[in-house]
Amino acid sequence: MAKQLIVSTLPFEFTREQIAESIESNGGDLVVRGILQKAKEQNQNGRVYTRDLLEREAGKYQELIDDKRALGELDHPDSAVVNLQNVSHNVSKMWWDGDSLVGEVHVLSTPAGNILKELFKSGITLGISSRGMGTTRESEGKTLVNDDFELVAFDCIRSFCFCAFA
Repeated sequence: MAKQLIVSTLPFEFTREQIAESIESNGGDLVVRGILQKAKEQNQNGRVYTRDLLEREAGKYQELIDDKRALGELDHPDSAVVNLQNVSHNVSKMWWDGDSLVGEVHVLSTPAGNILKELFKSGITLGISSRGMGTTRESEGKTLVNDDFELVAFDCIRSFCFCAFA
């Protein structure tokens, strides 16, 4: 089976006051925190990731975070390549809280980042979504992500919203 683009979305919640406070306390930068991905639980897209799989991919992704190259785009492209013209944010920290992979995301002052910041400030509902390549299989009414999954990025998309602000 050929690898396909796998996109998984999680909700985040926020208030305008939290956005304003984050911008004020971070020298004009918007910094948000939230759940990037969950293990062992069916997500909004109906997919389930094992803890071992997410731990492996989080370990690889940590290298990008350490090198300040954990870039994400505004919206999901149909590709496994992060297009620098569309970069809106950088994941700066990532850690586990139970079976939730949590992260801190810095919204960048790029054209796409400025759009993202203004959408947040306007109270638009957004979400964070993992993007990767791999295959899936069906089991007991759930879509399980196979061990060949490779995480590419965490993108900001329309439909859900972030859960906390730094």
